[in-house]
Amino acid sequence: MDIIHSNPYWDVRQEPYTATNGVHSTYYWVHTPGSVMVVPMLDDGRIVMVRQFRYLNRQDSLEFPGGGVKPGMDPEEAARAELGEEAGLASADLVRLGQFNPCNGLTDEICTVFLARTLVPTTARPDPTEDLEIVLLTPHEITDAIRQGRIWDGMSIAAWMLTITTQTE
Repeated sequence: MDIIHSNPYWDVRQEPYTATNGVHSTYYWVHTPGSVMVVPMLDDGRIVMVRQFRYLNRQDSLEFPGGGVKPGMDPEEAARAELGEEAGLASADLVRLGQFNPCNGLTDEICTVFLARTLVPTTARPDPTEDLEIVLLTPHEITDAIRQGRIWDGMSIAAWMLTITTQTE
């Protein structure tokens, strides 16, 4: 395996690959230390989301607070950090809902999703490149926004699916 490019967020790697049918090729993929998404639920049932501009799609995106797992952090520590940085909230009740791979043909990344309740305000500390707006939505409004394409971030959609399936069990 060779690292083609490395930056503070991920490595682009290549390695020889043999498909199940015996065909030999080179596989190119992205390695990350993982990511987290947090679904913050207020006492009144509304959900905290953040709106931010996404450069690659040249448009605003409505998402749950989240980000990469930094070296030396476990997913829960990363989730608490992202909740504070992006939403300006801390949680006394952080529950792990599950995990998923956001793009299993491209990356080995595993995203861990947390539900955050019993929220208290803290000082938001977004990254210098993040210009975030807090948006409060009901669960019904989130589902409608997904159906209408107003929430188009795949990681947020997957996190929402884990949230609603866990809440109905």
